[in-house]
Amino acid sequence: MRVLVVEDEKKLAESIRVGLRQEDFVVDVCNDGVSGLWSATENGYDAIVLDIMLPRLNGYDVLKEIRRRKVWTPVLMLTAKDGDYDQTDAFDLGADDYLTKPFSFIVLVARLRALIRRGTPERPNVVAVGSLRLDPAKRRVHRGQHEITLTAREYGLLSYLMRHSGDIVTKGEILDNVWDSSFDGSENVVEVYISYLRKKIDIPFGLRTLITVRGMGYRLMADESEDAEQAPTAGATS
Repeated sequence: MRVLVVEDEKKLAESIRVGLRQEDFVVDVCNDGVSGLWSATENGYDAIVLDIMLPRLNGYDVLKEIRRRKVWTPVLMLTAKDGDYDQTDAFDLGADDYLTKPFSFIVLVARLRALIRRGTPERPNVVAVGSLRLDPAKRRVHRGQHEITLTAREYGLLSYLMRHSGDIVTKGEILDNVWDSSFDGSENVVEVYISYLRKKIDIPFGLRTLITVRGMGYRLMADESEDAEQAPTAGATS
């Protein structure tokens, strides 16, 4: 298994290199965004570990360019940044996982192995679940021909649900991936935002695709009416 590590902290990069080699990975290391981008697009890797705060070209721009060039190698973002929307921004640009420093090396290895097991299927630029479409580049959402206006938090929640469509996701998983990791409020905030989303993506169109699975979590399903041509009654704009 061949992995590219793009990390400007040389001691950390070398530590990761040594540790991964002991786990039978073949490891290449780059210490800036420009060389990392070149390696990621010119060589074949099973996974990429990509820091966000890089010299010459930051990790977000590296990731965006990798995906623009249709390189679908799984990317795990590795960073000290921990703001409200850092994880959502990374996922919107095409990241597959996110690990915040300081981190457990055992967890890093486990997540890399999980990403590699999934493989690298091509991904569409626009994420679609039935008639619901999300364009990460433009940050726009449509149900059929109708555009839906969402707040930043609603957008982050919908993006996460669409990436896991058909699966049951728990409140804890949603909080970990959509809210800041330091959030210490009630899990009930998830219920509130699920309700907000339903009023925008389902109810105006007479649909029921965002489902509560009692005692477990939530599941986003494809609607039976693929075009959702019926006119919205609230919460959406044409």
